[in-house]
Amino acid sequence: MIEPKVGFIVYGVHKDGLADPMGQPFIDGAVVERSKNALLKAGLKLVTHETVIASKEEAIAALRRMKNEEEVDAVILFSGTWVWAAHLVGAIRDYANTGKGVLLWTHPGSQGWRPVGGLVMHGGLLEIGVAHKFVYGVAEDREAVEKIVSYARAAHLKNWLNLSTIGAIGGRGMGQTCGAADPSQWMRMFGIDIDSRDATEVIRAAESISQAEISAIAPRLQKLFGKAPDLTVVNERSIRLYLALKKVVESEKFDFYTIQSFPGLGDHYSATCFAQSMMLEDGHGTSTLGDFNTALTVLLLTKLSRERVYYGDLQHLDTKTKEIKIIGDGACPPSLAGTLGPAGFAEHGIPTEGEAGGLSVKLICKVGEGVLARLGRVNGEFRMVITRATVFEPPAEDVASRLNECGIPFWPHGFITAHCDIDRLLQNWTNEYACLGYGPDIYPALIDFCEMIGIRTVLP
Repeated sequence: MIEPKVGFIVYGVHKDGLADPMGQPFIDGAVVERSKNALLKAGLKLVTHETVIASKEEAIAALRRMKNEEEVDAVILFSGTWVWAAHLVGAIRDYANTGKGVLLWTHPGSQGWRPVGGLVMHGGLLEIGVAHKFVYGVAEDREAVEKIVSYARAAHLKNWLNLSTIGAIGGRGMGQTCGAADPSQWMRMFGIDIDSRDATEVIRAAESISQAEISAIAPRLQKLFGKAPDLTVVNERSIRLYLALKKVVESEKFDFYTIQSFPGLGDHYSATCFAQSMMLEDGHGTSTLGDFNTALTVLLLTKLSRERVYYGDLQHLDTKTKEIKIIGDGACPPSLAGTLGPAGFAEHGIPTEGEAGGLSVKLICKVGEGVLARLGRVNGEFRMVITRATVFEPPAEDVASRLNECGIPFWPHGFITAHCDIDRLLQNWTNEYACLGYGPDIYPALIDFCEMIGIRTVLP
């Protein structure tokens, strides 16, 4: 779970205790303190600039400080009273060129003339083309504070992705057309470098795993699954693959990755189901089949959620009830298991998609509120479809029949109600994968992120 850090700068011409004709200070210090406390309570870290800025020199000093503070994700410019916008916009523009976020917060109230200061700055930044978010609301307004927090989280994601690396292990899987990536576009849009390694590197690493390393993870598997698997040749290879994949990703300094799975590893060594499940459990952004767009979606959801993320086939939709079944081919973080379907071990079970076989995970996802999303491309343009969703468990007496419907009951199932126009979702969905993140606060942060980056959002 990310913890954004934001700069907090108060601006206004009538400052330093200057009073209005009624004898009240133009800038209400109590309002400023309540506003800062509201942000701290909401989980933001603040870097407060103590000087109220009004002149060009003060603005340059304040924004240069935030520009050079590496951990600052965005700056909140708080309207203390009215201001001469021309004294501030040059420094704000210079700061914004770093790619960090800019948010104007105007606390309502007639005394102090805060709305005037907020709107003149809002108009000035629009005039010169500085991207920013404008929030109008009191510190006690939960929705207003949530808008600020959402923007800060999105700014953190944008900054985190810059200079990151995605590793591609193996090539394209299962003939995917809709998960391919253009390295130049990814660098231009996100600042992400695409690097690659042959899957044989993972196999060599797997064969070098010691028996002591395999034995060492048994207590963790006991905790997650209720038992450790029998160490057959197939099961041991699945465990080796997980430990090897973790080593390769960390040694190569991949910030997230995608893996071919099959053809390749799943045919000649082991299916990646168990390894992918455990890497998701460890908090890695990842995908199978060399699907870059799913990998980035999973990474974003992982950063924003307090829970782990599940990606799997959007296997069935009921357009009338808006029910969606997500069934991953054996891969799901075990901590997402609910009460009706605890996490257990199964087998990959599809020889045409990995003759070597391997461990997989079986479970039914726990109940909760969340988001379904996936990044994709349409004619080279990035789009992200996002909808709120409710995860539910079927009635206990229906579980067996509901699992049997797909013909592969031992793979992980997520039962979801999508809060959207299902037909519009279908027309805009760009892959068979659906990515599920738990937490209703993910939704606005993803939208803010897309707006910052320049990704078109589809909100069916």
